[in-house]
Amino acid sequence: MAENRTIARQGLTLRRLRQDRFIRGLTRQARVSPEQLIQPHFVVDGIRQREAVPGLTGVFRETADSLAKQVEQDIEAGADKIILFGVPAEKREANFNHDFTRRQIENLRRRFGANLWIAVDVCLCSHTAHGHCGVLSREQDHVVNDASVAELARAALSYAQAGANCVAPSDMMDGRVAAIRQTLDANGAERTLLLSYSAKFNSRFYGPFREAADSAPRSDVLKDRATYQIDPARPDDAYASSVRDAEEGADILMVKPGLPYLDILKELSSRIEKPWAVYEVSGEYAGVELLAAQNLIPAPQAHVECWTSFVRAGASMIITYGARHARRWLSHV
Repeated sequence: MAENRTIARQGLTLRRLRQDRFIRGLTRQARVSPEQLIQPHFVVDGIRQREAVPGLTGVFRETADSLAKQVEQDIEAGADKIILFGVPAEKREANFNHDFTRRQIENLRRRFGANLWIAVDVCLCSHTAHGHCGVLSREQDHVVNDASVAELARAALSYAQAGANCVAPSDMMDGRVAAIRQTLDANGAERTLLLSYSAKFNSRFYGPFREAADSAPRSDVLKDRATYQIDPARPDDAYASSVRDAEEGADILMVKPGLPYLDILKELSSRIEKPWAVYEVSGEYAGVELLAAQNLIPAPQAHVECWTSFVRAGASMIITYGARHARRWLSHV
């Protein structure tokens, strides 16, 4: 009986710090703040009105006009940091034209000035007919690394000169961070931040994004991105890639996706002393939304739980489609 009373006293000692919302709030070790969150936006050339993205509640493929209105609403809601994905109407194989995305950056900068922080995705998948993240070989059996890197550096410089605060290469080509950093520094854009998708995995969780960005692989020969994105079963590759990108001049490193790779995020953030971002990708976000649509989970609390896991694993910033809702959702915790 004495032993049982001792166990009960020990259990109560733990539960005292869980007994009400006040003490739970005071004792939290991982905290999520709206200022840590970045809102993605898709802006699409050639569409006449915004189009809903399947699976991503409240997320749209925007026109130039609707993008500015949505960003204004988001800033009012506390989401003043964005990552922009430009989707041009014209598809090419090389010599890509970045004027459409550049104009959107310039428009946002003129309208919102220093009240908006703009990161821009640097990749070629939305620019190509085949949907891959670079220039394909003549046989279309592999992505040509150096030719792709040259195109990426040119795109990054264009976005930086248009007013982007940060460029974010997501292609996973070898040496692209060094090439972009050198190009920026040599052309007066040395203050532009470089956020590298340094640990981007060949994941199956990108489906809704690829619909939004018109970026699914469509080559008859090279059917997926396994030859340049990281194999989910190779954590050492993620470490080597992140070390290289840090040494080449990346200011921020990122793990993508988030939930299936929390172990990677925890390991890398503890070993590499850089700010770490995580992308709560479209498949992760849509999964919560689909469960909520069936009344199986409460969406706001579930999203915040996911964000908390990212912070707990070492992320200081999170790209999420729910950034615009953060103030309201965090108030429910």
